[in-house]
Amino acid sequence: MERRSFMAGAAGLATAGIAAPAYSQGAAARTLRVIPQANLTSLDPVWTTAVVTRNNAFMIYDQLCAENAKGEIKPQMAEGWETSQDGLTLTFTLRDGLMFHDGEKVLAKDCVASINRWARRDPFTQVLWPNVAALEALDDKRFRFRFHKPTPLLIMALGQTQFPCFIMPERIASTDAFQQIRETVGSGPFRFLRDEWNPGQRASWARNERYVARNEAVDGLAGGRTPKIDRVEWTIITDPATSGNAMVTGEQDYWEYPLHDLLPQLRRSRGITVEQRLLDGTYGVCRFNTLQPPFNNPAIRRAVAMAVDQRDYLTAVAGSDPAGWGVCEGVFTCGTALANEQGSEVLKTRNIERAREALRAAGYNGEKVVLIAPGDYPQINALSLMTADIIRRLGMNLELIAADWGTLVQRRTSKEPVERGGWSIIHTTSSGQSLTLPVYHLFLRANAENAWFGWPNVPEIEALRAEWVEKGADPAESQRIARLLNAKAMEQIYYIPLGFYWQPSAWRSNVTGVFRAPATVFWNIGKG
Repeated sequence: MERRSFMAGAAGLATAGIAAPAYSQGAAARTLRVIPQANLTSLDPVWTTAVVTRNNAFMIYDQLCAENAKGEIKPQMAEGWETSQDGLTLTFTLRDGLMFHDGEKVLAKDCVASINRWARRDPFTQVLWPNVAALEALDDKRFRFRFHKPTPLLIMALGQTQFPCFIMPERIASTDAFQQIRETVGSGPFRFLRDEWNPGQRASWARNERYVARNEAVDGLAGGRTPKIDRVEWTIITDPATSGNAMVTGEQDYWEYPLHDLLPQLRRSRGITVEQRLLDGTYGVCRFNTLQPPFNNPAIRRAVAMAVDQRDYLTAVAGSDPAGWGVCEGVFTCGTALANEQGSEVLKTRNIERAREALRAAGYNGEKVVLIAPGDYPQINALSLMTADIIRRLGMNLELIAADWGTLVQRRTSKEPVERGGWSIIHTTSSGQSLTLPVYHLFLRANAENAWFGWPNVPEIEALRAEWVEKGADPAESQRIARLLNAKAMEQIYYIPLGFYWQPSAWRSNVTGVFRAPATVFWNIGKG
């Protein structure tokens, strides 16, 4: 990314071809204007794992339970839950005042349908679901799980942040989990304004006047989700310099993921606060398509990994100051209980010549490598271009496709050969919180067709995940299994960990109520 001073010239929103809406003074004071991390192209948080879709869903929908700032699961829509003495039933009771945006009450049957749809796609719940004998509504406010054997981890799955269980009306939640929903009716603190949605330009939400927040202080994603602003508007600005100008001039109030090159200037600008809002670091991921040549060959994947130096990637994203990033050459979040480097020698090679030798030995035969780089997502684009450079230096037959993030999110679902619109390598990022445990870890899952994009099929990984579910409560067993998982993941290397960086956000100083959380959410935030 070219380093530019956003203070030079008058490069405002109009320069980018994005007309800023006209506001009265009162309307502007009641509207939070946000530059999101990426373009919002899909509205279904079950169909896609795109974080921008999840952030949208946090405004529209609500959760039965959610994580506080300590990672503890607390009631949200639920008044509470009760586990039977033998551990074979789990009964939820909904709190009073829950109502969908269309005026209908939230009922237990809506929760049952939403859980059933979500469970088909969530990697964590897929491991637990064979233990579920039945899920049934008891009346309008209560529903019950019956288990074949005690399944205490289900509460953790329902309250997770990585792939949240959002509650939708039964008629919408009855949609097949592998098809996108067409309606966006939830019971959350904001209503999505579908008529104002213009992908690539703008998305808008209005305060849900019917929403009854918990009478508790906000705490991570738990506590009272009180909307304190009338409207939230996301404006898609793909040029970071233009985004910086919009923040300095006050045309925008909040920038979710500022370009790291611009952070010093933003910090020096009067009226702008720059702080780390997310609770943990952002981890980079290079993902191979294991269904198609050449990366259906693990030896070729390992050859590419041998050329990777995480420091190069992290410098490209976050700059040369190592205080802004960290090397992490394992699959679990560094600094947590399961972090280890068993078998990670492949990532410590960091040598292009040895990688070329390994590539020749693996039998690479000139197959095309299609790598998609999202030009409108600077952080992921930087990761993508670093890998593209490695692929070129290895002498592989690279086709680098520049696309917007929305196109990448759609195209990564294709299992076709590259000649028919498929892909070979994509990149993404994840919160560190999402990589702490085998059951959370989206990229570690290796259950073929049901795995995340790239669809690795490694039965040994799945067996170890299942073993962790059974034995993970014992710290020694948990760490033993984690070492085996890391070693097998590094042997098969269906994705390359790229280390982590700290991703601050920026907001105008008249924006109030900003709080630390594991995801970017906009309740509790107002404007002074």
